[in-house]
Amino acid sequence: MADITDIKSIIYTEKTLALQEDGVIVVQTSPRMTKTGLKEVFREYFGIVPTNINSLNQNGKTKRFRGVPGKQNDFKKFYVKLPEGAEIESLAV
Repeated sequence: MADITDIKSIIYTEKTLALQEDGVIVVQTSPRMTKTGLKEVFREYFGIVPTNINSLNQNGKTKRFRGVPGKQNDFKKFYVKLPEGAEIESLAV
């Protein structure tokens, strides 16, 4: 079952702030999170049922850390469309 701890962060960029004006929140989660699991988390913790959820798997970049090849963690990105007039006060910028 999904939990609120699977949500890593809310992504705040110029593009996502423009999407927030249309009622879309961009959430970064662990790769094991599913659309239905995220819907349950929003219903249980925020009291809002999203109208639409789109997901995107993001692979971690390969980088060098102090000369040693390494890889950043993979994550999942969700675009969560909130119902008309719904807001989450703790996520407001």
